[in-house]
Amino acid sequence: MKTTRNTTAKTTILEIIKNSEVALSHTEIQALSQNVCDRVTIYRVLDRLVAEDVIHKTVNLDGTIKYASCHHLHDDVIHTHNHIHFSCEKCHLVTCLENVEPTFKLPPNYSVREVNFTLSGLCPNCL
Repeated sequence: MKTTRNTTAKTTILEIIKNSEVALSHTEIQALSQNVCDRVTIYRVLDRLVAEDVIHKTVNLDGTIKYASCHHLHDDVIHTHNHIHFSCEKCHLVTCLENVEPTFKLPPNYSVREVNFTLSGLCPNCL
């Protein structure tokens, strides 16, 4: 059984991510955390939450890593993050489109471990 360490920083960062409707960058999380911890601690907490499969990360079109809460159940389900992310070209928000599953065909002798699909355009608020 895997035990996880809960700290004030981890709890605060996880609540920030869970309460956000969009994926957040380290800088955005740091601004919202109200100096609960320093930037290095935020990186460590984010890495730990990704490793614990509580959040996932995606790379924005400009190369910025964004973090989002996982909306899945751990009970007897293989956990994947194979959903589409949408990056708005105007407001730069990244949203997870959980109910849209990407499809693709690979040549023989390739094995997929992870999918990172990012679509870009205008979100409903900017359209």
